[in-house]
Amino acid sequence: MTSRDGIEAQLYLLEEAFRGTGIEQSNESQALLTNLRTVPDDAWHALPDGASRSIAAIAIHVGACLVMYDDYAFGTGTLRFATPEVEPWSDTEAEMADVLPWLETVHERFAGHVAALGDDDELDASRLTNWGEERPTRWIVAAMITHEAYHAGEINHLRSLLGPDDRWRFQQLGFG
Repeated sequence: MTSRDGIEAQLYLLEEAFRGTGIEQSNESQALLTNLRTVPDDAWHALPDGASRSIAAIAIHVGACLVMYDDYAFGTGTLRFATPEVEPWSDTEAEMADVLPWLETVHERFAGHVAALGDDDELDASRLTNWGEERPTRWIVAAMITHEAYHAGEINHLRSLLGPDDRWRFQQLGFG
């Protein structure tokens, strides 16, 4: 009898990092898409003092990495960064209304390949990375989970630097 418990756990964490859609909804403010959907239009391309990356640039970077990791781990392994197939826009051209659906598409493609794994033994299978090394499938999936969560926090921080309200959520709700 084969098990998919590990695959299902990684899929759950992948969705938590991207959408924050777990049953408890406890991490909604930590999820990438949740943070992006609350970015005001005027903050999308803005740079706080001393910053070199906009929220738009970070969002495109996350999507490009999903495309690359997916292509090398589950596809042909032929794509390259700085090409339209991987990065459809420059950060200054990218509009939030275009980038968010694209992010959902590339995330779903990657998650779909993970969901298609036959059993947990496949999580130990070596797969190619976009820098030419092989890593276990579980490592590649974990890298994308932490990558999305890391950049969600970065976007949250930039949004707070650019916005008028940097209070914690419990303070905004009147609990502190």
